[in-house]
Amino acid sequence: MKKLFLLCLLSCAFIQAQNEIDLSYYLPQGVTYNQNIPTPESVIGHQVGKWHVTHDKLVQYMYALANASDRITIENRGKTFEDRPLLLLTITSPKNHQRIDDIRKAHIAATESNSVNTANMPIVVYQGFSIHGNEPSGANAGLLAAYYLAAAESEAINDLLENVIILFDPSFNPDGLQRFAYWANTNKSINLNPDPNDREYSEVWPGGRTNHYWFDMNRDWLPVQLPESRARIATFHKWLPNILTDHHEMGTNSTFFFQPGIQSRTHPLTPKLNQELTKRIANYHAKALDKIGSLYYTEESFDDFYYGKGSTFPDINGGIGILFEQASSRGHVQESDNGLLTFPFGIRNQFTAALSTLEAAKNMREEILTYQHNFFKNARNEAAKESGKAIVFGDEKDAAKTYHLAEILKRHQIKFNEIKQDFTVNGKHFKKGYSYIIPKNQKNTRLINAMFEIRTTFKDSLFYDVSAWTFPLAFNLDYAEGVSTKNAGAEVADLQFKKGKVTGQSNYAYVMEWHEYYTPKVLNKILSKGLRAKVAMKQFNLNGTPYDYGTILIPVQNQKLNAKNLYSFLNDLAQESHVQIDAVSTGLTQKGIDLGSSQFKALKNPKIALLVGDGITSYDAGEIWHLFDTRYDITVTKLDTKTIANADLSRYNTIIVANSRTSGLSEANTKKIITWVKNGGTIIGYRNTLKWFKSKKLAKLEFKKVKVPAKNVSFEERRDFRGAQFIGGAIFEAEIDRSHPINFGYKNTKIALFRNTTIFMKADSSSYNNPIQYTKRPILSGYISKQNLDSLGGTVPLQIKSLGSGKVVAFTDNTNFRAFWYGTNKLLMNAIFFREEL
Repeated sequence: MKKLFLLCLLSCAFIQAQNEIDLSYYLPQGVTYNQNIPTPESVIGHQVGKWHVTHDKLVQYMYALANASDRITIENRGKTFEDRPLLLLTITSPKNHQRIDDIRKAHIAATESNSVNTANMPIVVYQGFSIHGNEPSGANAGLLAAYYLAAAESEAINDLLENVIILFDPSFNPDGLQRFAYWANTNKSINLNPDPNDREYSEVWPGGRTNHYWFDMNRDWLPVQLPESRARIATFHKWLPNILTDHHEMGTNSTFFFQPGIQSRTHPLTPKLNQELTKRIANYHAKALDKIGSLYYTEESFDDFYYGKGSTFPDINGGIGILFEQASSRGHVQESDNGLLTFPFGIRNQFTAALSTLEAAKNMREEILTYQHNFFKNARNEAAKESGKAIVFGDEKDAAKTYHLAEILKRHQIKFNEIKQDFTVNGKHFKKGYSYIIPKNQKNTRLINAMFEIRTTFKDSLFYDVSAWTFPLAFNLDYAEGVSTKNAGAEVADLQFKKGKVTGQSNYAYVMEWHEYYTPKVLNKILSKGLRAKVAMKQFNLNGTPYDYGTILIPVQNQKLNAKNLYSFLNDLAQESHVQIDAVSTGLTQKGIDLGSSQFKALKNPKIALLVGDGITSYDAGEIWHLFDTRYDITVTKLDTKTIANADLSRYNTIIVANSRTSGLSEANTKKIITWVKNGGTIIGYRNTLKWFKSKKLAKLEFKKVKVPAKNVSFEERRDFRGAQFIGGAIFEAEIDRSHPINFGYKNTKIALFRNTTIFMKADSSSYNNPIQYTKRPILSGYISKQNLDSLGGTVPLQIKSLGSGKVVAFTDNTNFRAFWYGTNKLLMNAIFFREEL
């Protein structure tokens, strides 16, 4: 009992000491500091680590430093979804600041020349913190790093600043950081409680990891779909930093990780020298952490395969990306396998790694600069071998989708051209104004390869993230490699949407094909206005123009608007949404159904609820919310699992349940939803929600079970064996029935689908109930085990079942993955707008 009392007493004393730390706990010893530079405490009102810094205080301090120090300039590069500033500090010597633009131009020029003298060139280091908001030790360490770089006085710091340009990003994720700081601070006790069961360490849904729309922004470096990413990537390509660091946190019982990661999982397009240099930089981290007695490890976890992560994106752009992972206190202090883990301790490790990175950069400056120079020189040699060759991509029916892929290329400074004229290759037709061509002989040819590659063989069978991300497949675009640049027209300098229009004013009707990406936005506004619209269940030909399944008909007569005002309204919509709406003067077609046919089905305005909260995967729900809110301007009610008992579900005709094990729903709430469906509602579910559908008898779904016996697998190998059976993220081919409403708007008979589940759903015995079905050997790109591939072939990613008067729409996988899977967004839109015809 005495021992237990003594242990508690020592713990309390240790915790109390953490509340009384000062800068000496963090900063290097034997260094003097400029008294004219404000300390963090003098601006934010507390010592670093006592509280979790809120983003507004972080911004306040960064501006205070920039105002006080001639070593720092600051810029606001844009705003988050919540209007928080995206700051960047440039930190270097005053002498370098005087010629900073010349330094940048010389740095870029070195990547474009065949020879370079690195003797007097500064190295460029991009340091970024806490892209996951609830991994805040990085951003809090950023306060200390910025102070040290501004205030430290010694020959060593002068030498560092003379030889290094530091691009300092104090918060990769301002919205998430603010959300988590609020949680940790409002649940902090005066008497710090390290009990992991305390509320402080259990964030409410969705947590602070993500941005406003619940995206994991550390997967968006390559797709660049979010405003935070776009500001960051613009800075990256403006400077092409030699080293980029990304400060994270991991499980509480871990220690500290720095790269390199697992070598067998490095992407083959990354040069081997990249990993060798990363190992040498790691020696500086080890030395620095040894000095303060911190445990660490390397090469045992994490990898450098997916180029959409912060620590991997630089690797395909001539730089070196470095991931830091600190064991997380997830609050102010928490029990762990390594003793009491305090927030200040994590901050100190992150700060130490930030400084060791700069020391390595300074000491390895010429070698790393030479590596970058040679990376681009070798890339140019590779590109020259493909002179005259190009990649063409497009969709002759959908200019907007083509635009959005081109927009990503533009953000990555990849050059592309208009096509000179329409042409066909490999049976695919590419239309001028709807297609672009990418010459392979250009600076960023390796990045092009990374974005367009098809890969189905791998050195390893385990992946930290997705194993495929082929962009034209993600966009469901036609594309062809190895085409001649003779097909190229002018280079696209100013990328613009194709202009939308209404072809004329009609007193009879208007028709709009459903192929363009933004047609759901148009239709929603038409229906929300109280106007009548119908969908064509069959094809027809009018005025010499063929119209496909899913064409939308807007009659002129018997509308709330007169003919003139209707034309004006539709014309505004067409221009705003980049679509063409055709005016027609007769209902008599030359072929197919006439406009008065019963095969034109009346449409009703969707009233949509999105289930969110406990039991729902926030990533998946956020992607859907983002899709409706930012692209289609469709209002969606976020219906929380905690409050659904009190909700009047009759307000909605559609409920969407993203990936869920529905642990957040009681039996009573489940019955309430079932009754709502039976009364005519449409419920749309994704991924593990399908198991809930089956168990609660919302839909009769049959799944294949795949059993892989563990033969000759040792205890040590068991995790790798199990991991190899997962599908971390790959792309698969399916055949589609274009006459089915779920597939309206798709012009091809095959579609590329993203998949990261092993939910293999059996096909219906009636073929017409299988509007989308995987081909026999469906893998297009990415990793899947042989057993899973054999099981996947012939199954279906979608089933639509009736329940009473309602419908159950079941997708095995995510059609809205990470906001850049444009190619399957319309499947969800079809399930909503054409729900009564499914």
